[in-house]
Amino acid sequence: MGKVWVVARHEYATNVRRTGFLIFTFGVPLIGLALLVVTSLFSGQVGGFVEGQFAGGEEDLKVGVVDESGQFTPLMPDYRGRFELFADRESGREALRGGSVDRLLVIPGDYLESGRVRVVSANGESSGTVDIGLESAGIYDFLVDHLLRYRADAELRDRVADPFRPVEVSLDGEAGDGFAAGFFSYILGILLVMTIFISAGYLLQGVSKEKTSRIVEIIISSITPRQLLIGKIVGFGALGLTQVLIWFGSFFVLGLASTVALSISGDTPLTAILGRPEVFLLALVYYVLGFLVYAVIIGSVGALGTSMQESQQLSGVFSIIAAVPIFFAGIVLSNPDATLVRFFSYVPLTAPTMMLLRVPQGGVPILDIVISIAGLLVTAAAVLWAGNRVFRLGLLMYGQRPSLKQVLQTLRRG
Repeated sequence: MGKVWVVARHEYATNVRRTGFLIFTFGVPLIGLALLVVTSLFSGQVGGFVEGQFAGGEEDLKVGVVDESGQFTPLMPDYRGRFELFADRESGREALRGGSVDRLLVIPGDYLESGRVRVVSANGESSGTVDIGLESAGIYDFLVDHLLRYRADAELRDRVADPFRPVEVSLDGEAGDGFAAGFFSYILGILLVMTIFISAGYLLQGVSKEKTSRIVEIIISSITPRQLLIGKIVGFGALGLTQVLIWFGSFFVLGLASTVALSISGDTPLTAILGRPEVFLLALVYYVLGFLVYAVIIGSVGALGTSMQESQQLSGVFSIIAAVPIFFAGIVLSNPDATLVRFFSYVPLTAPTMMLLRVPQGGVPILDIVISIAGLLVTAAAVLWAGNRVFRLGLLMYGQRPSLKQVLQTLRRG
């Protein structure tokens, strides 16, 4: 076991100082920090510019009102000035033609039954629907306040103005934030796939380089292929875990900073997940098991190649398989219990990524968690057994690639 840890420490210490690893590991948090700084410094100007582009200055509109329903007469004091009451449609149209008002609201006598309000602009009468941007002119508040001024207190008026704030609750009663959970689950899936691509890619490069340079012949004279493979997996697994922890730490720090810098209130992806430690525990389990399975497969299959390019071609398909659940993220986020989603949760090669997409959303059946973890444990043991033999076969065959028949014979002999 001591030799395994020697290999693991060597691989970790060698690769953690790689320029590419350092740039990629710390580059992601630095980009997030730069975005936070820019957003916090210029959020007001940017927000004002965007709002101005889409609002079109509607908040400065002077609005005329023809009240045929009697619900809006007289005007409330807070609305006098920006709103002007006219006795009939003709006088309102004359004011609109003369430019003293920018829009004319004609509220018919059956308004309470129909809810229809005609919005007349200078170029003619509309088709009966309020045009985009009039909400920012205060039309919505104007209607609500006048309808409720004799019927409700201020608290009820505020609730009518903002009646719907959905809180998603799973079948077991656990509340959560749909966007926050979806965002966090997507990030977890992406992190696992990226770690597999990067750390397992380093493992593949190391194996291929040692094999083609024939250094591996010296190494296996003092250590068994099994110890070498396990040592590399432990070392590169720790390397990937270091990368993930740095990203997660940066995510939390930037998340806390953003809530302060941008004055964000309410649930955020950070606050929605912090109260659920089981998410982090399961994420760690799926990360470790997923990386173990893929690292053994990629390292073993990669050892069969006669060159770095050939090794990448042989093992590349498994990296693609790891990313397959990401392609179905839309289905996962909208229907996490769909048949296709559960199928990918049971398949060991797609289970880690798929379950990382599902778990943060809550409500995942215990059966799915048990089956997926059990399948990964069995698969990890199987690939370690088979991978050790394939890895040894690939290392010992220099300059040629073992045939499928030779691989199967090696596995049968055990």
